[in-house]
Amino acid sequence: MEPFRLDLTGRDIHAEGALLRERGAVTRVVLPGGVVAWSVNHLEVLRRILSDRRVSKDPERHWPAWSAGRIPDDWPLHIWVSVRNMFTAYGDEHRRLRSLVAKAFTVRRTEALRGDITAITTGLLDDLAAGPDVADLRAGFANPLPIEVICRLIGVPDDVRPALRHAADVIFDTAATPEVATANQADLYRILDDLVAFRRRTPGNDLTSALIAVRDECRDQLDETELVGTLLLLLVAGHETTVNLLDHAIAALLAHPEQLALVRSGERTWRDVVDETLRWQAPVAHLPLRYAVDDISVNGVMIRRGEPILASYAAAGRDPGFHGPSADRFDVTRSDKTHLSFGHGAHYCLGAPLAHLEAEIALPALFDRFPDLALAVPPSELRPVRSFIANGHDELPVRLRA
Repeated sequence: MEPFRLDLTGRDIHAEGALLRERGAVTRVVLPGGVVAWSVNHLEVLRRILSDRRVSKDPERHWPAWSAGRIPDDWPLHIWVSVRNMFTAYGDEHRRLRSLVAKAFTVRRTEALRGDITAITTGLLDDLAAGPDVADLRAGFANPLPIEVICRLIGVPDDVRPALRHAADVIFDTAATPEVATANQADLYRILDDLVAFRRRTPGNDLTSALIAVRDECRDQLDETELVGTLLLLLVAGHETTVNLLDHAIAALLAHPEQLALVRSGERTWRDVVDETLRWQAPVAHLPLRYAVDDISVNGVMIRRGEPILASYAAAGRDPGFHGPSADRFDVTRSDKTHLSFGHGAHYCLGAPLAHLEAEIALPALFDRFPDLALAVPPSELRPVRSFIANGHDELPVRLRA
């Protein structure tokens, strides 16, 4: 069977996910630049792969095409593989890097952000209320809330945030030309290098300053490249998932008023909304890359040592083999909302509790402030972002008042 050529613009992620599942739980796909990988797209199979010690995220050690230099520097997904942080680490290296960041995402420290999240949410809602009746909630609410939270956590100065947000957005544009992707990568690293230099001169009560202290005091724990790479990971992972979660939760409730009514009546909770949205619309559709450390037999398919693996979260979330014939339906009353949108196993997302907290504060506040909120266009006219990785809308136009 010929490898399936993914639509790099992500025009219909779920129709494509259904085609992938039909081809099998493990099937070959073509990524940008003609790179062939194995898509794992059935929920239970993907869960096994994500927790299998024979699967690595370190390309230098376990992807021969990368370590041998056969992947060019201008490959559009280069930054997803070349960055050095816990996202691309394996074994002891992963544990070392993860432990340095884990302290910032304890339950206590996450809960301590509740006041900040509430204040940011209130400010954004005030801005929306003062504006026109028709607004883009992705640009005016879903996007600025998580980016403000993560920038405060990292310690990004106000004047740097617009450029940093733009560079982070381009990372997810998987239809970008090699020239654009390469230039953006250089811009992003320059911004982060400048941030580290600024926080060395002006340390604060933020994660960048804390990581710099570790770097300068215990050089065997963190090198400079890993420091910058860790900040990049926190920035990207710390906002894009939550942006798309908020975006899709709002769109889903407005397109399914009977579901919204269940939440407003108290029959269902906002946690139900968040969990079902994460299942139904995985914020990250496909996540590159993992690599087979040894030959691995998966559902009768042999993934050879060194072959790359793509975690297809959006397809897995709607797997009818797990969620039954209603898998494509948004249903907050669903008893089992199991999803893998925050990963599984050693690489489970440290920021998952923070994303939940942001959504469970922001969503009720939005619908309380604007009880007549409605989509300004039919759901079928909402356009996806140009990405096979990120799963969100380009815009989310709504009417704030009846």
